[in-house]
Amino acid sequence: MTRILTVLAALFASTLLFGAAAGHAQAPSGYYVATPAAQPTKTSLMTHETVWRLSDTAYVADKAPEREAILCQLVARDAGKLSGFSAGGQAFDADALAKCNAHAK
Repeated sequence: MTRILTVLAALFASTLLFGAAAGHAQAPSGYYVATPAAQPTKTSLMTHETVWRLSDTAYVADKAPEREAILCQLVARDAGKLSGFSAGGQAFDADALAKCNAHAK
């Protein structure tokens, strides 16, 4: 009986440790995710009424009233060229990202 409890305790502890490590490996979450091509230098940005906060190596923001393409252009203007941008889990394709990056500083 003691052996079974020891095995179950070890299994439970490893599950907790694995869950914590997996949580750190997840991508940044937010309705909008803007990944700068260069290392970000600011911890937050403000575009019109949208607050962007740095999460790992990407800026994230909650849903905003502006169109997605406009938000991408605004954050690229402040953060520089973007290597990726997504809205609601949908990544911009290469053409949309190129149009966005045309506004980068």
